[in-house]
Amino acid sequence: MRHRTALSTVAATLCAALALTLPTHTAQARAARTITVYGHRGAAAYAPENTLSSVQRAADLGTRWVENDVQRTRDGALVVIHDTTLARTTDAKRRYPGRSPWSVGSFTLAEIKTLDAGGWFAPRFHGERVPTLAEYLGRLDRTGQGLLLELKRPELYPGIEDQTLRALARAGWLDGPHLARRLVVQSFSAPALRTTHRLRPAVRTGFLGNPPVSELKRYAAFADQINPEQRAVTSPYVKAVHTTLGPHRLPMRVNAWTVDSAPDATRLVGLGVDGLITNRPDVIAKATRRSLPGAVRSR
Repeated sequence: MRHRTALSTVAATLCAALALTLPTHTAQARAARTITVYGHRGAAAYAPENTLSSVQRAADLGTRWVENDVQRTRDGALVVIHDTTLARTTDAKRRYPGRSPWSVGSFTLAEIKTLDAGGWFAPRFHGERVPTLAEYLGRLDRTGQGLLLELKRPELYPGIEDQTLRALARAGWLDGPHLARRLVVQSFSAPALRTTHRLRPAVRTGFLGNPPVSELKRYAAFADQINPEQRAVTSPYVKAVHTTLGPHRLPMRVNAWTVDSAPDATRLVGLGVDGLITNRPDVIAKATRRSLPGAVRSR
């Protein structure tokens, strides 16, 4: 009887301890929430977008993830550029005045490599070149950053999903560590993401947009993330995404774009987003640290 009494006392003590510690652990879990900051096209507020200088600037700011855009040249090379024409971010109009509208897909890689992709931004970037995807990945290998890779207008480039995956594989980016921690493929095109998932189910994918809640389960068959324009984000929508399991049987994530002000970052963190895509990663990283106790950038 004395033995049973002692056991009861120990059990009661343990239960009381658990009752005291469980709320603390829950609070710690909330406090440990991680906000991922993605440098949009590198660090596009500080260097010409989608260039190696922009990647390096993001790295120098401590930004652990960058976002880019991939398209294809006339002779089949994958290049990193946002617009489907070369007019805005290169000197193509001056160098090739008769080639309007200067579509990326109508130029060879050799022609694109003659273009200045930095002088439009600031004189000190004169001579910056449009990088190939292989060159871009090589720079990320040196900086150690993760990549949110956007298939830009894939309907213009049939087969670009498979071609991009093969390029990633050649560069060593489809191994376990990269797939787990350093690579996400995104697109506005649901068919392109379906194809990517079918070809390489282990690759994490993100849909750019905000499909209705009623459609989330359908998107969850091929997308691990829903990445909406920031004005479309609401707390109920984020909760609906978080309660939907993606293709890897994990809750889907929400990354909002393009978030360049501290007040917007604070608002979105309060709504529950997982990541922020920004031209000013230093500003947004600082804002996220202030807006959520214990929130940190992902490493």
